[in-house]
Amino acid sequence: MKIHYLQHVPFENSANIENWANSKQNKLSKTLLYENAKFPNFDCFDLLIILGGSMNIYEEDKYSWLKQEKEFIKELIKQDKYVLGICLGAQLLADALGAKVYPNNHKEIGWFPIKLTQEARNTELFKEVPETLNVFHWHGDTFELPDKSKLVASSEACTNQGFIYNEKIIGLQFHLETSKISIENLIKNCNEDITNSKYIQTIAEMKEYEKINKMENVLTIFLNNLEMLITKEKNYVSGKN
Repeated sequence: MKIHYLQHVPFENSANIENWANSKQNKLSKTLLYENAKFPNFDCFDLLIILGGSMNIYEEDKYSWLKQEKEFIKELIKQDKYVLGICLGAQLLADALGAKVYPNNHKEIGWFPIKLTQEARNTELFKEVPETLNVFHWHGDTFELPDKSKLVASSEACTNQGFIYNEKIIGLQFHLETSKISIENLIKNCNEDITNSKYIQTIAEMKEYEKINKMENVLTIFLNNLEMLITKEKNYVSGKN
């Protein structure tokens, strides 16, 4: 499977997604938007992943490539491609689908549990994924659910933690891909976000790295499910079903 990802900042990369891709011998490529790199052709990937970033989707004046990225995402959806958006990526997908993106009542930073909806658990994407997950967060904005989408999960601080649209567009507000290095990079580069608030953990709490293994297991299950769906569709199109 060919996977391509869009990276918004130098310190927030594909992390444990890369480990999974390498273990499955999937081809992984990237576009570094902060270097004003060109967007890929639609035929060079089976799955596009839109990573997180420290900016907001409405900061087009500050980040010149944001407007072009939004146009690229809208065309992706028209092309009926499989797309996974993470944090900022999920917000960009929601925006492309006509949903409002706005500041949440609370910033949510650190390890907090989410609960999957029954509707999400009934999909092939979340097959064998536990109902309640302790996952890593780092966000201040949230989004309304796009029309005709399914809510994936909720947390105490944030009602809309993800959505599925047309069974191919997946937005996740939380970070299943997080590694020890990526947590350390976020702490180093986004330290100003760490304030005294109910849903913002201390640095010591964020560095409870033993939690990463369980989350990576969930990431593996989820990506295996996604790979299965993509492979099934490719085989059907090519007549190998």
